[in-house]
Order: sequence, then C-alpha cells, then structure tokens
Amino acid sequence: MMALAMATAAATLLTGACGGPGPEATDLSPQAAEGLEVARRYNCTGCHSTDGSDSVGPTWAGLYGSEVELVGGATVVADDPYLRRSIEDPTAEVVEGFRSTMPTQDLDDEQVEAAIAYIRELAG
Repeated sequence: MMALAMATAAATLLTGACGGPGPEATDLSPQAAEGLEVARRYNCTGCHSTDGSDSVGPTWAGLYGSEVELVGGATVVADDPYLRRSIEDPTAEVVEGFRSTMPTQDLDDEQVEAAIAYIRELAG
C-alpha cells in the first residue's frame, strides 16, 4: 500500500523537465503505478518522455504495441519481451535515431514487470 501511495505522490510531481506530464497515478493500475515509481527512482523519465516529446531516448508515449525500427533496419514490435530485453540489455536492440547511452539497471523481475506495465498503460 505504501508503494502505491508513493507512486501516487510521484505522479503528481511529473513535469516537462522529467519526461512530460504522463497519466495521473489514480488512472493507472497498481502495477503500472509501481512502474511509474520505478521509472522515477531510476531516473528513466530523465531520458524517456511520456508525452511524445523528443528526448535523449525514445518516447514511451504510444510505444507499447507499435513497430519500432532498430539500428541496422530491422523492425520489432514493442511488446513485453522486447521491452524486457531493452530494459535488461539496453545495447541489444537500439532504436534507429538513438545512441546506446542507457545504463544497465539492477532491477528485479517485479520492477521490470512494473515498468513494462507502466509503458503499456501509457499507450492507452
């Protein structure tokens, strides 16, 4: 319950300086609200916008389920397995137009699943 309360508080603090407004935590499932907290704690929103604006990394707005072009010309669907690979090994499949600057994070499975749930819910 504490994690949900923290995520709710974090959601109200989102600004353009940290990835755009994003949805209110009350609009998110509990797992996605925890994903928002993970994204804030690990500063993911410092490089990934949630409103479609340009940033250092690809935006998360509308990402889930979309077709993503990778460096080298291959394409993938931004689904759960792709997002997991991208989080766990950021250099494995780099999105065209971006450099591989994302640091590897030491997230456990629950945190990765929560982050994916957050990205999924950003797509609507």
